[in-house]
Amino acid sequence: MPRTRLSPEVFALPVERMREGYYSDAYFNLSKGVLEAQGLHPAVTVQVFQKQACAILGGMDEALAMLRLCSGRHEGEGTDRRWVAGWDDLVVHALYDGDEVGPWETVLTIEGDYSLFAHLETVYLGALTRRTLISTNVRRVVTAAAGKPILFFPARFDHYRVQTGDGYAAQVAGAIGVSTDAQASWWGGKGIGTVPHGLIAACGGDTVEATRRFADVYYPEINVTALVDFDNDCVATSLACARALGERLWGVRLDTAETMVDRSLWHQMGQFRPNGVAPELVHEVRRALDAEGFHAVRIVVSGGFTAERIASFEAAGVPADAYGVGSSLLRGIADFTADVVLLEGRPCAKVGRSYRPNPRLARVV
Repeated sequence: MPRTRLSPEVFALPVERMREGYYSDAYFNLSKGVLEAQGLHPAVTVQVFQKQACAILGGMDEALAMLRLCSGRHEGEGTDRRWVAGWDDLVVHALYDGDEVGPWETVLTIEGDYSLFAHLETVYLGALTRRTLISTNVRRVVTAAAGKPILFFPARFDHYRVQTGDGYAAQVAGAIGVSTDAQASWWGGKGIGTVPHGLIAACGGDTVEATRRFADVYYPEINVTALVDFDNDCVATSLACARALGERLWGVRLDTAETMVDRSLWHQMGQFRPNGVAPELVHEVRRALDAEGFHAVRIVVSGGFTAERIASFEAAGVPADAYGVGSSLLRGIADFTADVVLLEGRPCAKVGRSYRPNPRLARVV
């Protein structure tokens, strides 16, 4: 069954500004200007790749939307100035969002008159780089979690304008939940979340009261999850919430700061590193909930989780049911490069680069 791509309209691109080169490096705009002023229309093949091992491709549909809607040229002057679209004159082959790609593997080729799309290199490479970084990082934590849910929660650590595409890149890579409606918008979803510290503080520091009020408004529409570290006593707070809310409580979330040691671990200190959401803390909460029959209450852990830390929890059998991951998903390198590699069908690339056909590429129509 053929795979599908998102419609270009989904991305709400600033089409006019992209056509004008507003977001492009000046040298690409100047190159387009030279080609147009001199009446040059070189038929080139541009090849796009990245260098990281086992990257998960993201941003491809976004990049294709830029080419589809913003390639072309302006003709005429003043009130007669009009845009002549260039997409139909290009031949484009591409991999799909979510594909695993290797270093130097060609993910996209663009064939046609270079003057039609030279100005877009900055923006389509930027989309591929950003979204592939997110997809690759999310896939790593999804793999580490061995089937347990990953909640994509880095929105507060970056500019709001990146949320829509980042959320889609996370979903493609396997995250099952995102925290903002913007992150879920490209597939028609909704953001999810737990009872936050701010609401607990607004209820006088009473986690049970805040969770009860939250459930009164949103249960059963939302899975009610209590954040239980406000008093630095996750065991006592988890039990109090479970007793008060009964079946309305879907789960508890442990988010103890890395500089803190939860009260329930004080008597055990000296045998392990107890700060933050330590494995021992998760075990203590699970034991306490099970002892009172609250087997159905899930435990979500968050706060500084990476693929490596999740893998260590899973290897040790820590009874976490889901992982909330934030800022670590925004770090790393996934840079993409584009090269002209053929001119009029003949090799024409800078030294060290060459045309590398990829049979995995699909024609974009």
